[in-house]
Amino acid sequence: VQDTTDRVMAVVQEANGYADEDPDRYYNELQTVLDDVVDFAYFSRSVMGSYATRERYQSLDAEGKKELRAQVERFTGVMRDGLVRTYGKGLLAFGGSRVEVQRPDIEEPDTNKAEVRQLIYSEEAAEPYVIEYQMRRSKSGKWQLRNMIVETINLGIIYRNQFQAAARDAEGDLNRVIDNWTTPEDIDAT
Repeated sequence: VQDTTDRVMAVVQEANGYADEDPDRYYNELQTVLDDVVDFAYFSRSVMGSYATRERYQSLDAEGKKELRAQVERFTGVMRDGLVRTYGKGLLAFGGSRVEVQRPDIEEPDTNKAEVRQLIYSEEAAEPYVIEYQMRRSKSGKWQLRNMIVETINLGIIYRNQFQAAARDAEGDLNRVIDNWTTPEDIDAT
């Protein structure tokens, strides 16, 4: 987390000189760093909830399985883009702030899960902003982000509730949900 924070903040620092004129460059550079450490596929499947479980997948015929794989892949791209843009905008706002990464909370040394807290100190706030990264070790042994809690807001749960409500409104049409998916960044831009 510390290494990624350093890499991300270097991108943000450099972007201060060009982000207004070339935001796509900034988001692409940020995504390059995050793709290495964020398990976007897991996060997206988790957001899709009951619509992307192993049980549901196993219950489908071959054509249904193929369609669900394509939907999960497409939604992963939509989520990745939205999260990178939302996170990127927030980082630009806090670009000059001091960031501190606290040691992970690992109960057992050989566990495959950890929570890492990051504190962001801002001149505008008396207390630091707290971000908790829920990490999991991949099969290859690499630590990856699976979920993020900003202050007390669990992004995975917020997005899952949003997806479930959209799927109900679309009467289970996942393609329609994906086509109309918005993130806070998308909403702010309109």
